[in-house]
This record gives sequence, C-alpha cells and structure tokens, in this order.
Amino acid sequence: MRIGEIAALVGVTTRAIRHYHHVGLLPEPERKANGYRAYSVRDAVLLARVRRLTELGLSLDEVRDVLADDAGRELADVLEELDADLARQEAELRERRLRLAALLAASPGEVDPVSPALAALLAKAPPTDSPSAAKDREHLLLLDTRGSGGEELYGLLGALASDPAVLGLYERLDALADAGVDDPRIAVLAEELVAAVPDEVFAMVHADGPVVPGFQEALLADYAPAQAEVVRRVMEAFMAKGSRKGREGRTGGEGRGAT
Repeated sequence: MRIGEIAALVGVTTRAIRHYHHVGLLPEPERKANGYRAYSVRDAVLLARVRRLTELGLSLDEVRDVLADDAGRELADVLEELDADLARQEAELRERRLRLAALLAASPGEVDPVSPALAALLAKAPPTDSPSAAKDREHLLLLDTRGSGGEELYGLLGALASDPAVLGLYERLDALADAGVDDPRIAVLAEELVAAVPDEVFAMVHADGPVVPGFQEALLADYAPAQAEVVRRVMEAFMAKGSRKGREGRTGGEGRGAT
C-alpha cells in the first residue's frame, strides 16, 4: 500500500502519517525502486492503534509510552488500563473542583489559591475593611503555602474567626497606626489578643518548630511602630506559652507511661 492508500484505509491524513514518522511514533517502511513507501497490513494495524489512542485524548508522547510498554498485548487490555487511568483522572478533577468550590465560597469577590481547610476557615470570618484583619489573612495564606498547621490548626481557629469581638481587636490595632511605642494601649491590647487564642493553638505553635529566620523581622516591619510592638509582644507570648504547653504535654505523657 502507498501512503495515500493506508491513510484512506485507517482514516487519517497523509500529513499525520508523515508526522508520526518524523516523531518516531510510526516506523517508516523501506521505499521501493520507484521511490514510493510500501506499507504492510502490520503498518496499518499499528497506525489504527495510534489513531484509537489519540482519539482517547492521549498525547503522542503518551501513545509512544503505551506502545513501548504494551508491545504484543491485546488492544482490549491496553484500553482497560487506559479506562482505569481516565477514572483516576476524573477523580482528581472532581477533587480539584471541590477545592475551587471551597475557594469561591470563602471569597466570591477575590479568590486566593488556598487549601480547602483554610478556605473553610476564611469563610467563617465576617466581612471587614480592617487593614489589620487583611494582614492577618495574608499571614495565614503564607503559612498555608508552607503547609503549616493544616486542618487541625484551622479547626481550632474556627471559633476565633467567627467571633464578632475579634473585629473589635483588629480595629483597636488599626487605631495604633499613628501611636508611639510608649502608648499605654499596647500592653492591654497584646494581653487581650493572647487571651483570645485557644490554649491548644499555643501547643501547636511550639510543636510546629522554630520560626523561619528573618520571618519575625519581616513581619514586624510590615506594621507601624506601635502596632509592631503589639505584634512582637503577642509573638513572644505565643512562644512562651507554646513552650510551656509543650513541656506540660511531655510531662503528662511521661506520667501516664509510668503508671
């Protein structure tokens, strides 16, 4: 068979066949004395297989892998494996769509690529124009990118995020934008911020390990001086309480192990 004949038999174009030759997907048969390629039935079977696989949505690289890995196998066996692979891809697509739905529910106007757990947490927070609340959201996005905390931490923060009183704390922090570092409101606000955080969060902060070098300095530089002093005191209290909670947890565990 000539190239036009095998193309008509299999239902592809001669251009496609030449491209398959070029990329090494379809072996190029020897030419006869007259210069024409002579295709065999075996070439037609292979070409038909390539067509079927590409119609399933496989790329040419994927088709090449299938042909190399499954040489000599029945096409039905290969298609069954392809069907299973497509089922896995469908499951992955469903999971991705669920994540996108969670993002859209969390912030219909401005969607951030966050984990489903953080998206659920952000959805609980009441709307606010507070700059400090916006900064807190950005910090959570950063920690979420690092994989810090995860579902357990976000679950513990759920009640805090939905508490309307937290907005008042953010607004009081906003009010310190033009204050000095000796402002008496600093110490009171820092204590109230620490008191608002569930004790379990402190233990998780300790267990999560040391802060990335330079992160605390960069975080404080993002605030006005008086606000930075509040945040610095809160961070110090976090580490102190977290360390204490961690020691209590180890002591409790040792005590239970001895009995």
